[in-house]
Amino acid sequence: MWDSVLTRLDSLLLLTVFVALIVWSIMAARGQGRDTLAVETAIELRQGAMPLQRALVWLALGLLVLVVSSRLLVWSAVAIAQALGLSDAVIGLTVVAIGTSLHELAACIAAARKGEDDIALGNMLGSTLFKTLAVVGLSGAIAPMDIEPALLTRDLPVMAGLTGLLFVMGWGFKGPVRTNRVEGSLLVLAYLAYTAWLLGSLTPASA
Repeated sequence: MWDSVLTRLDSLLLLTVFVALIVWSIMAARGQGRDTLAVETAIELRQGAMPLQRALVWLALGLLVLVVSSRLLVWSAVAIAQALGLSDAVIGLTVVAIGTSLHELAACIAAARKGEDDIALGNMLGSTLFKTLAVVGLSGAIAPMDIEPALLTRDLPVMAGLTGLLFVMGWGFKGPVRTNRVEGSLLVLAYLAYTAWLLGSLTPASA
């Protein structure tokens, strides 16, 4: 992105890294032998068994509601943002990002409430890697993209800093630890502050 354009070659590189990551993840999982998460999931499935037909119906309804609600949210939010004179980059960083991530938030909250910490964090990290490598890679392979300079000077440093902060919170000073409510609240406040700063630093004229 440093040259302000995402070329097809750049996108193919991202897709190559994505494939390598998937292969490495599968090989690493097989090398671990017993999959603790798989065992726990199998036990929970047996305890809350659901007939196949009923599961398929709920799956179909869930996908339908997800697609329809996400599209309605994004379309309406984009229309409002454009009416306010905000740029496409700001729309993507705020309303579109929130709209396309709500289902991930719901999944993480549900997993955290059930004590499935690995699912909550794995969903978040996996989704971020997928969007960065596969989504951006496929989009750029179809149509090369121009990069707005503000993304490099304003948004990427914030993202990198918050990623580093999350790593410090998860690793601690004596090895991996639990991320507590105070640290989680700090991350939420950081996101709200960033969003407020992003919107406050722009005017309809400059956007």
